Amino acid sequence: MSSMKWLLLCLHLFFFHFPSFSSFNFSCHTYENYVLLHFKSSFTISTAYYPCNESPMKTRTWKIETDCCSWHGVTCDTISSHVIGLNLGCEGLTGILHSNSTIFHLSHLQTLNLSSNYFFNVYLGSQFHSNFGGFQSLTHLDLSNCDFQGEVPPQISHLSKLTSLHLSHNSELIWKESTLKRLVQNATNLREMFLDDTNMSSIRPNFLSFLFNHSSFLVTLNLENTGLRGNFKQSILCLPAIHELYMSSNNLTGQLPELSCSNFLRILDFSFNGFQGPIPPSFSNLTYLTFLSLMGNSLNGSIPSSILTFSYLSYLRLSLNDLSGQIPNVFQQPNRFIKLDLSSNKFIGELPISISNLQHLISLYLSSNSFNGQIPDVFGGMTKLQQLFLYSNNFEGQLPSSLFTLNQLVTLDSSDNKLVGPLTNKISGFQKLTYLILHNNLLNGTIPSSVLSLPKLKVLHLANNRLTGHIREISLYSLEELYLCENKLQGNIPKSIFNLSNLTILCLSSNNLSGVVDFHHFSKLQNLHSLSLSQNSQLSLKIESNVNYSFSELISLELSSLSLNEIPRFLQKCPSLYSLDMSNNKLYGRVPDWLLETMNDQGFLNLSQNMFTSIDQISTSSYRLGSLDLSLNLLHGELSSSICNMSSLKFLNLAHNKLTGLIPQCLVSLSSLQVLDLQMNKLYGILPNKFSNDSQLLNLNLYGNQLEYRLPKTLSHCKNLEVVNLGSNRIEDKFPNWLETLENLKVLVLRDNKFHGPISNLSTNHSFPNLMIFDISGNNFSGSLPKELFKKFEAMKDENASFSYMVEALNFYSQLSSIWYYYSVTVRIKGINSKLVKISTNFATIDMSRNQFEGDIPNVVGELHALIGLNLSHNRLTGIISRSMGNLTNLESLDLSSNILTGVIPRELSNLNFLEFLDLSNNHLVGEIPQGKQLNTFSNESYDGNSELCGFPLLKKCGPEQHSLPSANKYLSEEKFELGWKPVTMGYGCGFLFGIGLGYCMFLFGKPRWLVMIFGGKPKRRVKRKTRVRRTNHSNMNEVIQMS
Repeated sequence: MSSMKWLLLCLHLFFFHFPSFSSFNFSCHTYENYVLLHFKSSFTISTAYYPCNESPMKTRTWKIETDCCSWHGVTCDTISSHVIGLNLGCEGLTGILHSNSTIFHLSHLQTLNLSSNYFFNVYLGSQFHSNFGGFQSLTHLDLSNCDFQGEVPPQISHLSKLTSLHLSHNSELIWKESTLKRLVQNATNLREMFLDDTNMSSIRPNFLSFLFNHSSFLVTLNLENTGLRGNFKQSILCLPAIHELYMSSNNLTGQLPELSCSNFLRILDFSFNGFQGPIPPSFSNLTYLTFLSLMGNSLNGSIPSSILTFSYLSYLRLSLNDLSGQIPNVFQQPNRFIKLDLSSNKFIGELPISISNLQHLISLYLSSNSFNGQIPDVFGGMTKLQQLFLYSNNFEGQLPSSLFTLNQLVTLDSSDNKLVGPLTNKISGFQKLTYLILHNNLLNGTIPSSVLSLPKLKVLHLANNRLTGHIREISLYSLEELYLCENKLQGNIPKSIFNLSNLTILCLSSNNLSGVVDFHHFSKLQNLHSLSLSQNSQLSLKIESNVNYSFSELISLELSSLSLNEIPRFLQKCPSLYSLDMSNNKLYGRVPDWLLETMNDQGFLNLSQNMFTSIDQISTSSYRLGSLDLSLNLLHGELSSSICNMSSLKFLNLAHNKLTGLIPQCLVSLSSLQVLDLQMNKLYGILPNKFSNDSQLLNLNLYGNQLEYRLPKTLSHCKNLEVVNLGSNRIEDKFPNWLETLENLKVLVLRDNKFHGPISNLSTNHSFPNLMIFDISGNNFSGSLPKELFKKFEAMKDENASFSYMVEALNFYSQLSSIWYYYSVTVRIKGINSKLVKISTNFATIDMSRNQFEGDIPNVVGELHALIGLNLSHNRLTGIISRSMGNLTNLESLDLSSNILTGVIPRELSNLNFLEFLDLSNNHLVGEIPQGKQLNTFSNESYDGNSELCGFPLLKKCGPEQHSLPSANKYLSEEKFELGWKPVTMGYGCGFLFGIGLGYCMFLFGKPRWLVMIFGGKPKRRVKRKTRVRRTNHSNMNEVIQMS
């Protein structure tokens, strides 16, 4: 009997306490059976928007003649047989979930999973219904990735038994602060809450402290990409049970919060926010962390050493910040680091030797910092390392030998450093190496055969080094990208290259390759996308017209500087051709229309530096061409309006030709056009006046033509303009104030035209805020220098502007095989006309020379701290040289010659440590030339034509009284002493008349005693009086200088 009791007890436990096994033994309620079938029938099953890996199979078992407790995805209670669990995640349900859906009748549900279905209609949408709040027995709710929209209903707070809530990836689902507050207050047993990728933009960041402090059982919280924004004023957050906290991809600012009572935290992700300041000291207490990501913020300071010693930390991501200093040499053994990402910061110094202890490491990212010194030879023990990124640093020396022993390494990128020496031929590892990227270094020697036979290598980037010798036979049959361009390689192209059937990119340009290459061999590479052979002057291509070439996949072809004298006809059979560069060859005659038609959508065609004389009538079939460069040819005649048939044109460069006639009106009406460069031709007439309202124009360069009349005001329609260069024409107009509305304008050149009149005050408060090059020299402008205009040159005030070039990508096929159009301009700086073939974004210059400006130089010029060049020469400027000029500490060229400037040269100019050119000649400057620093390097020519100047480098020595000349701040003040030519003339005239009268009086009456007493006291002997007069003259000059 006792054994029978035990058997019955076991059966009872089995059937009543393990519902997953027992549900099929109990009949579900008929009504619930109906409810589920009706719910199924209200949706279709579709995989069109299917985000899951598993196939939608569950509802296939739902049939009317079977018991619902036996259906897949349905769980029934073992006692009551009610449906308590429904799992239809990833079932491909498609349609709208209505508020009267039968699913809301399953009142006994404890778990509900409808995730990754498509409850959406393009017209009606699917709301998060308040009926979900009726499932009051629910402990687990998963509605993630269902495309719900609208507000989360307050009724969700009725789910007081919830322990798990997943609403992720419903980006249009909106939270109100009151709803979230009620939910947290009622559902006190919540252990995990995934709200990532929902809309919490109305939630104040400080409300999160309430959320945390009322969630004492919360183990996992995910608020990634929820639109949270604002400053964390509450610096201390407390989550006593939290293990995982995800807060990435929001707009949270301020300093990182202190996590005071979260000592069991395993995963912490604050990445991609706007946090600033250092990493808080409290992070050193999070010793159980396995994953820490703070990447993509603006954190500064150094890395706390303690974080690098955490025993359990496997993933540390601190990239894309402003962290600085050296990496602490504290990595311990043992440790659990698997991924360490410190890239894109400001770290300096050498790498710590203790990284050799990271023997479990799989990925190491140290790129885009300022590390220097040699890469330490510490990789021998990192036998699991697969990814190593060291690019864009200042590493020197050779690659360490231990690197070449790593058998698991897949990617090695040490590009953009200063690595030297030959590559080793002793490679015992690299059996899995797939990406070897070493471009932009100083590597020399030959390419070792061991590198050219690595079994798994797909990408080999060795471009822009100093490699020499012949290219050996290549047996890299998996190779897809081969970059050997910009080296010193010589000899023939090896035939083995033509056997690399997987090759997609081949770059051999800018070497010393020679010999004759039958171009037909390249057609064996049927997967070839990009081929660059340019700038190998001794390389000869054999292209036969009767051979059938096949390049069905070719996208980019570069054949520049190869002495070609004919356009290959096989180009007509390149259906994918997007970029063609045949510049600097010996091509001549007419540009054939068929070539323009060959190019693919938005394609780029570079035929510059040839001998073309004309272009065929362009047909409408050429509408797809995006960029055309025919500069530096022999094109002549009028520019045909048929050029506008290229209606997709973004870039047109016809500079340095012999084109005449008018600029076609339709050309400036092309809304797609971004760069129009027609400089150095013989175009004449008026500038077209119908610039498009939706113009995309960035660069307009018409320098060096014969254009006349006025500037069209429709040019202001081009809101994106960055460069306007109209110099060296015959335009006659007033200063175009209306250009002030072009907020992106960086370069304005109007030099050598017939502009005239004063530059009046501008109407907007933010005129020319980004202007860096302002050249209006060689015109007839008059009046005062535009003080108010200088005040608005905001970009010129930023002396810490970042360095880059003004450039447009014309064909962005890949980072290493793109064609770039660099903005260029001719400026007069350091006394000569210089063409800047590349304009750096931090190059600032003002040239207002050769005009008729008059009056003083405004003090505000001294606030333009970014200025490198300032030329105000050949005007009628008066007054003194302002002391504020000494604030222009970046100035390299200063030309104030041929004006009427007076007073002394201010000592503050000695602060200009970068000054290379100084011309103060032909003014009325007086006194001693200041000495020190750069001022000691200039010759007499800098000061010629100032007869009252003295001191080095002039031969004229200064007297004792001139050596003691006060600095400019005691000499003249612009605010208190401003003399123009009128008061000077009046004073001179009055003095002249007074002197004549006094002389006449003495002629009639002799020397009156009263007159002698006024000027010299008692009469003395002649010789002594002469000496006294000399001293008096000297003292009077000193007094005048001090008063002024």
